[in-house]
Amino acid sequence: MLKTKDLPESERPYEKCEKHGASSLSDAELLAVIIRTGTKSKRSVELAMEVLNLGSARSGLDSLNDLTCAQLMKIPGIGRVKAIQIQCVLELSRRLYQSRAAFGPNFSDPASIAGYYMETMRHYRQEHLILLMLNTRNRKIGDILLSKGSVNAALISPRDIFLEALRHDAVNIVLLHNHPSGDPAPSHEDIEITRTVAELGNILGIHLLDHIIIGDGQYKSLFESGLVPG
Repeated sequence: MLKTKDLPESERPYEKCEKHGASSLSDAELLAVIIRTGTKSKRSVELAMEVLNLGSARSGLDSLNDLTCAQLMKIPGIGRVKAIQIQCVLELSRRLYQSRAAFGPNFSDPASIAGYYMETMRHYRQEHLILLMLNTRNRKIGDILLSKGSVNAALISPRDIFLEALRHDAVNIVLLHNHPSGDPAPSHEDIEITRTVAELGNILGIHLLDHIIIGDGQYKSLFESGLVPG
């Protein structure tokens, strides 16, 4: 079995991290630390590079978000435990990102809301509709996945939206959904359903603050853009 310890010290991820810090490691070296061991024909760093190139549409770290445990386990040398470890590191990364974002400005600002959900929602391969529920100070009460649709559309039920909002005593709400294409430009259907929910919210006393569409690293606020009057 090829071993990392046979490499020059300057090329060993553990020693390199210890001496120069984790920021000195390449993506493959960081992943190799998680994977720990390679196979008879590949060192851990080489195995990590194979994982990073597994995604069909994308390569590198970004591709890891598209991979399931089953897909990871198709690589010789990546068993059940290593696949789970990789999945857990990705989830930890997402939660750290959200934890840091949660201490920023309150959720009345579209940029703050989009930033909080971006790292998770931009990787979805199907449309997901999320209801964000807020109190009178626009602090987060909670959020819930309302629907998970096809790549083309997520079904939105205004009744379900307000039932959840009432159940959580929300005063203000925000709708978010992603466009798997990466383009956050709203459709005519997006605009119409937003207007319907806003009108019903005014009647019920639950204010729809915004409907934000998440793309790949970009977002569109229907209220901020003036497509729906606030």
